Amino acid sequence: MRLSAEIRYEAGPKRVFGMIVDPAFQAAKCAATGSLEHEVDVTEHADGGATVFTRRTLPTDQVPDAVRVLVGRTVHLAETQCWEPERADGSRSGTIRVEIEGTPLRFTASTALVPVGEGTRQPIDGELRANVPLIGGRIEKAAEPAVRGAIRVEERTGTSWLAER
Repeated sequence: MRLSAEIRYEAGPKRVFGMIVDPAFQAAKCAATGSLEHEVDVTEHADGGATVFTRRTLPTDQVPDAVRVLVGRTVHLAETQCWEPERADGSRSGTIRVEIEGTPLRFTASTALVPVGEGTRQPIDGELRANVPLIGGRIEKAAEPAVRGAIRVEERTGTSWLAER
């Protein structure tokens, strides 16, 4: 299932990228998504790119009972963002991969930090896939609101983070 969204920030791409690679921001993002526990690993590369990895333990209390029977009381979500070096215009592109460990559900997307006036636009364009014969499409449709909700949480957390610093 194709899934596209957009995050907007009232700060330039350099400042937004600085936020994204800040482990404290990543920890705040994990907490804002309701994680019971989390780990964060940020690796900044010599070329100016970066890899951001988070792993969260999330409760399944909002998951339908039929799915909770399969996954249990918690799930482990692993997110990897890979960012390329900054371009001359201040933009940069990247990829996002989100997996719910132990399930066939994956979200992979391209993303970017694009300067727009004094702010930044972060388009997210990807595929939400549940590799399950016959019912994969239904699982994808059921998971879509959670993925969109996580994107909105990231936008709210980032907006607040940038306003406070």
